[in-house]
Amino acid sequence: MVTQMFDSTIVASAQEAVEFISNILESSTEYSIIGKDLDGNIVLWNEGARRVYGYEPEEVVGKANAAMLHSPEDVAAGKHREIMDAALRDGKWEGMIARVRKNGDRFVARVVLTPRRDASGNPIGFLIISKDISTEIRLQEESRMKSEFLASMSHELRTPLNGIIGFAEFLIDGRPGPLNAKQSEYLGDILHSGRHLLRLINDVLDLAKVEAGKLEVNPERFSLRVAISEVCGVARPLADEKEIRVAIALDPRLEGEIILDQQKLKQVLYNLLSNAIKFSNPGGKIEVAAAPEGADRFTLSVSDTGIGIRKEDLGRLFREFEQLESGADRRFEGTGLGLALTRKLVELQGGTVSVKSTFGEGSTFSATLPLHTVQEEI
Repeated sequence: MVTQMFDSTIVASAQEAVEFISNILESSTEYSIIGKDLDGNIVLWNEGARRVYGYEPEEVVGKANAAMLHSPEDVAAGKHREIMDAALRDGKWEGMIARVRKNGDRFVARVVLTPRRDASGNPIGFLIISKDISTEIRLQEESRMKSEFLASMSHELRTPLNGIIGFAEFLIDGRPGPLNAKQSEYLGDILHSGRHLLRLINDVLDLAKVEAGKLEVNPERFSLRVAISEVCGVARPLADEKEIRVAIALDPRLEGEIILDQQKLKQVLYNLLSNAIKFSNPGGKIEVAAAPEGADRFTLSVSDTGIGIRKEDLGRLFREFEQLESGADRRFEGTGLGLALTRKLVELQGGTVSVKSTFGEGSTFSATLPLHTVQEEI
């Protein structure tokens, strides 16, 4: 009697599980779930399939063949049969294929097709799980076209702005003649705004080039210490204005030459260093450090004693056009592109970025990159 009760409990639990799974399959709206037999006749049609393809279950279950969901060209070429054969042979088929709705509209779907088998393991049909990705593909294509357009506009955008900056510098230097105080002030504003706009354009175009796949990596031999010193030298006037000390800590193991894209490494370091200066209080300290990370990587980090970042804001740092301050109370100038571009430049070279910060005490931004020393290459 106990055995019978135990067996009946197992059977009831199994039936409940089957019904539960069946309800999930039938009610899913994000994914189309279709069952068909070995000849392609439809035996299962869930709510997601109804919404995507436009057929009611009573129109197709037991009455239609799944071949009608393929494009006519694929059917003529026998592709639907090839997919079923591949699923039987490999245990699963997945890929992107053209599909057709009831009204004749076509779309692209990501499809996974798996064989259904009986208790003996013999195939009795297929389960098709698919998702309409036509909107996703359209957005990707629009993003690609936007990026290619911006990347191609590099010369047209930079050239006139460089001209404005050049003439402003020429005038403010007093070469055509002396300027009065108001004229110098106005020209200073033009020069400052022009340089700020040029930095923004450069960041936008570089981001566009990365996204469009047009920004190339050009490895070369160079001294890491010299590269760091040069970047610190360029940023020193910014630090001097706020009486901020900038120190360099280079691990002795990195004293030799390395092979990397020097220009992009300098751009990454300058972005991190200028950011640290901007968010540091007057009289603060910044340390630029580099040390090996395992056998084949190294970490370049910039630590500051600045304002720090709240824990809940850390996830927003590397997003395009994302700024932690907004509105009329913003204290710091910027576009929110510098860190986003830094991340992309590092990832383009097979690296990663990270940040550690304590609000009110300071932050450390790090870029970990592949390490190829000249000795290793030889």
